[in-house]
Amino acid sequence: MKYIISFLLKNVSRKYLQLFSHYVLKVLSPFYYGNQVECPVCGHRYCKFMPYGRVSRPNALCPSCLSLERHRLMWLYLKMKTNFFTESLKVLHVAPEICFLYRFRKMTNLDYITADLESPLAKIKMDVQHIPFEDQTFEVAFCNHVMEHVDDDIQSMKELYRVLKPGGWAIIQVPFYHPIPNTTFEDPPIMDPKEREKLFGQDDHVRKYGKDYPQRLENGGFIVTEEKLVNELDPDLVKRHALPADEIIYFCRKG
Repeated sequence: MKYIISFLLKNVSRKYLQLFSHYVLKVLSPFYYGNQVECPVCGHRYCKFMPYGRVSRPNALCPSCLSLERHRLMWLYLKMKTNFFTESLKVLHVAPEICFLYRFRKMTNLDYITADLESPLAKIKMDVQHIPFEDQTFEVAFCNHVMEHVDDDIQSMKELYRVLKPGGWAIIQVPFYHPIPNTTFEDPPIMDPKEREKLFGQDDHVRKYGKDYPQRLENGGFIVTEEKLVNELDPDLVKRHALPADEIIYFCRKG
């Protein structure tokens, strides 16, 4: 299974994966039924999660809702640390993840807007570098695993900051590849896909983020808190939900 998923991720357009993969995985999910792991997003239980990734990670993907380790951690963070499930909020979700999309749409406390440049799941076609909303429109914004794809990530961060209301907040996650460099590496003239994959982790990435990522968010205007929720949780819960051991949630506030 891990070889099949790895092959599909490398060779099938992201657009088609987003549209059809959840139907295929639902057919396979009965083979994973059990009670060793549990997805906090959808509540389904399995003997283990499915493998996932271009370099396959075991016990990663929920066959039911398609949550990955980082999605499950973010769901718990929203539940435990924010007002997301309890207050009336206008939300901008850039490049919406399928495991969140339908659940957030159904939440009656949210005025929920999805946007992306290419994703077929999003309602509004939008370049995050030029967000087509007025200043101070939203209380919350999500933009996860997008900044590594855009030409000007600082401009994109400034745009997210601009459309948030004072006191609003955003979660803006990016991938990190070990060993994590001290300084973010980017070299725009590199166009060869194989060279990009070697240097940046994927052939459609334009930079490899370093330990200076929080400073880049601050350059966008945000007050940044590095949240290490996984360190606060019971180890048995971390294991049961298959949470990422080293994922930091970057909680970004507009002062």
